[in-house]
Amino acid sequence: QIELVIELDRSLKRLFFKNNRETVESEYKNNTRIAEIKINNLKNNKLFVQIFKFGFVGGLAFLIDYGVLIFCKEVLNLDVLVSAALGFCVSVIFNYIASVKWVFDVNQENSKSKNFVLFIVFSVIGLLLTELIMHMGTNILLFNYMIVKIIATAIVMVFNFVTRKMFLE
Repeated sequence: QIELVIELDRSLKRLFFKNNRETVESEYKNNTRIAEIKINNLKNNKLFVQIFKFGFVGGLAFLIDYGVLIFCKEVLNLDVLVSAALGFCVSVIFNYIASVKWVFDVNQENSKSKNFVLFIVFSVIGLLLTELIMHMGTNILLFNYMIVKIIATAIVMVFNFVTRKMFLE
């Protein structure tokens, strides 16, 4: 009987430790999953905040761009494409400063001059896209330049966020 009790005690201990190990492993997996979800949520929240900041800075840059466009076209009587280019250039300077200081976690391994050159290269590509859309919209489709500018800005804004996120961070 004593041997039976001892054997039963050993069996119960094995069963307990086996169940306990499985419980610990299960909890570890659950906690790991929860941690991964929290990290993903944090990344998503960070991206959401970054997109919001980019949109805010972009909105201010658009107001600068649009204001310079209208001023140059209506007050200075410049050509619409020249006016659009001037507005774009003024807004790019503002956008660079605000983006580097507030929106993007700029890669510190790159020099400031390299980051600036990358920003300018993509801005020039954005300017070319803007000019192409402005030309097609105003000269070919004969839409009002103010409406075409809003469409061009929306398209170029997406291009700018993606390229700056990829190459500045």
